[in-house]
Amino acid sequence: MIQAASMIRVIACLVLAGGVPSADGEQPRKGGGPMNMVLESVAFRAGDMIPAKYTCDGENMSPPLKWSNAPEGTKSFALIADDPDAPVGTWVHWVVYNIPAGARELPEKASQTKKLPPGSLEGVTDFRANTYGGPCPPSGVHRYFFKLYALDTALNFRAGASKKQLLDAMKGHILAQAELVGKYKRQR
Repeated sequence: MIQAASMIRVIACLVLAGGVPSADGEQPRKGGGPMNMVLESVAFRAGDMIPAKYTCDGENMSPPLKWSNAPEGTKSFALIADDPDAPVGTWVHWVVYNIPAGARELPEKASQTKKLPPGSLEGVTDFRANTYGGPCPPSGVHRYFFKLYALDTALNFRAGASKKQLLDAMKGHILAQAELVGKYKRQR
């Protein structure tokens, strides 16, 4: 019984210190510590429905995103947007990396109009395109996770890296992470 209690304390300490990957395999922040970077959108609040214009039922344009409280030492940012509720497993909707350290937003339609901050690159999504693909759930309400990572390096990739390649390259380089979750149900 004492061994089990000790093991639980060790696991809890590892999780609190950021030493265990999350359920979807993403690595913890370098150095642990509180996550105070914030990601938000003027288009929708955390937990709210994503407006149709950012989905396949509308203009399918990337939503405006802003962030604050990036940690000292940030050299670049990376963004992954995905849907863990997809029937085939997590569906990747947007991958952006090498966002400059001085950037604090991605404007509306940034992907479609190529108005990403200079040096930013888009990776391949599950739509097999290097551009944003909006929510388009086959049924029911799905959750869409926009995850922003502050990195202590710029990544050595050309455009077209996959989410897996990006996650592998970010291991050991994540200073902070912020997340914005929106929901969507088709308008049919």
